[in-house]
Amino acid sequence: MQNGAQILVECLKREGVDTIFGYPGARTLLLHDALLDDPDIRHILVRHEQAAAHAADGYARTTGKVGVCLSTSGPGATNLVTGIATAYMDSVPMVALTGQVTTLDIGNDAFQEADIAGITRPISKHNYVVTDIKDLARIIREAFYIARTRRPGPVVVDLPSDVIAAVSNDGIPEQVTRRGYQDSPQLNFKQLGRAAAMINKAKRPLIYAGGGVVQSNSSALLRAVAEKGQIPVTHTLMGVGLMDPQSPLAVGMLGMYGAWYANMAVNQCDCLIAIGARFDDRVTGKVEAFAPNAKIIHFDIDPASIHKVVQEGLPIVCDAGEALQQLLELVEPRDRSAWLTEIAVFKEQGPLPRDQREHIMPHEVMEALHEVAGDNPVVASDVGLSQMWTANYFPFSQPRQYITSGGLGTMGYALPAALGAAIGNVERPVFAINGDGAFQMNCQELATCAQYGIPVKCIIINNGKLGMVRQFQNLFLGSRYASTDLEAKVDFCMVAKGFGVAGKKVGSLGEFREALRWAVDYPGPVVLDVAIHPDTFAFPMVPPGKETTAMIFNAGNAGD
Repeated sequence: MQNGAQILVECLKREGVDTIFGYPGARTLLLHDALLDDPDIRHILVRHEQAAAHAADGYARTTGKVGVCLSTSGPGATNLVTGIATAYMDSVPMVALTGQVTTLDIGNDAFQEADIAGITRPISKHNYVVTDIKDLARIIREAFYIARTRRPGPVVVDLPSDVIAAVSNDGIPEQVTRRGYQDSPQLNFKQLGRAAAMINKAKRPLIYAGGGVVQSNSSALLRAVAEKGQIPVTHTLMGVGLMDPQSPLAVGMLGMYGAWYANMAVNQCDCLIAIGARFDDRVTGKVEAFAPNAKIIHFDIDPASIHKVVQEGLPIVCDAGEALQQLLELVEPRDRSAWLTEIAVFKEQGPLPRDQREHIMPHEVMEALHEVAGDNPVVASDVGLSQMWTANYFPFSQPRQYITSGGLGTMGYALPAALGAAIGNVERPVFAINGDGAFQMNCQELATCAQYGIPVKCIIINNGKLGMVRQFQNLFLGSRYASTDLEAKVDFCMVAKGFGVAGKKVGSLGEFREALRWAVDYPGPVVLDVAIHPDTFAFPMVPPGKETTAMIFNAGNAGD
């Protein structure tokens, strides 16, 4: 006989879980008590439940495993919501376990009751409320099965406290299936043959690769297909690292804050091969003007993503890895040197800006980070200007090396996500790139890093402003800066010290390089506060609602 908490822990072990990020409460006392007795699962006590979800997210993105977070009922569960939505938008496999009032109290507005199943229904792949101890083991195993298969995503399991306390001697199922749920779609080979014929016929084909290629662990296949067919590759924010940036076939990131030459390649291609990407609005800009000369092929594991934004094109529902494996056989070698030369000219005409100023420039921060950290770090960036600078200027050469909140754009993501990544990648250096605004949203997790000796290196690119919103105000509102000036000058090194974390403030590139070498060698967590000019913006960018080739290159041509 085991109680529900013990059954749950045993199920987690069967799923290979070695770490849970959580925060206790009255409704999860028995579960935390069961974890205390189990040496195989480590519980990391975060300082805010939102950080537990982001840490599980960072762990999952960098390891490919299912991340697990745990909270108590009511406000503990609702604090997970932003992290669950973040994982849902970016297709991150996660299981969120939430405590709940007793089954008899559900619906009675009991103390710390919240309908977390109802709240998370639109932002989770699936959710459950366990009302009978006999269903617990099956549901937990189903939750992991659903979270990791097909298009991955977060699954919420709500656990009433009386179910956790109940006892049972029922066994744990070895395998689970769910009626009507296909863990992998059937590839339509007739459609695939049509796609291959279109690619082979094209003179200017372009692969548009997204996070689905990362999730399917098929970056090597992507590179092989591109090399065989001499097909250049552009990628989304979620696809950073899929191509070696030194490859002549690598075109970089496209879209609103991508490279001008990537957007020009999309504009001029005659066949756009979208693999594991969903035509996000930050990619397409004005949809009617996106890839105007191209026949479109859309490979996606989620049929709901096909023809959702771009209505035309050849749809193929399949796993990105399976698609690339088949394309490697069907795509024929072609001489596309003229097309590659055309893209090379675009790169010469509109490279990413690398301005030299008296103050530190973001590209210099990323170049110095690459020099010191090498090719194998894990880098989590927050949302805003720091996100765009990191994605564009750090030469990521492998998938799962760069993580960020893409679809939801969650400020406060970087530090807790880096914390989770560091737990899952103990042999690799892990960095969190933050703006000073976003850093303040979850800076309490420095205490978690200090408690467990998690050696995250936080780099705060500090402009004293809410930089991305300020950039929009500069460009489109006549520099009327409403509510974007962080007037209180926070001493982040003092904040770090208060949490038991080492910190240094730097004001020049030379100081930054020296501090960075110290931080990498330092055995624990570190905060580096890097001052930049408040009017340092991210260019080029596409104005909202415009075609992606109509990029702004500086504040002076916003009205062009």
